[in-house]
Amino acid sequence: QVQVVESGGGLVQAGGSLRLSCAATGPTFSRYSLGWFRQAPGAGLEWVTTIRPISGTDYSDSVKGRFTIARDDAKNTVYLQMNSLKPEDTAVYYCAATQGSVYGRTTDLFDNWGQGTQVTVSS
Repeated sequence: QVQVVESGGGLVQAGGSLRLSCAATGPTFSRYSLGWFRQAPGAGLEWVTTIRPISGTDYSDSVKGRFTIARDDAKNTVYLQMNSLKPEDTAVYYCAATQGSVYGRTTDLFDNWGQGTQVTVSS
């Protein structure tokens, strides 16, 4: 089992960029799929993106073309580069991990969750 910790959130103006990091502990990080979810105030968890072992990524329509997920297995870290940020991207962003390749987008597919990092986009 891995444990994940997010960092990199903050306040940014609309149109700006942020990069979130998700650092994981555990010797088999390279075998895990990592996903990012977000929760806006008063809303449920929304799937954002997933990266599978070695390669393979999926993005929600709301972030496709603006967000990029990448992994560095040597550093046990996954990054979420967020560009052209919009006020509607404001949310707590959570990193989640699970063994193997994940193709679905639901929270129950992921076993290990971080505590979240706040992203606020001002208009």
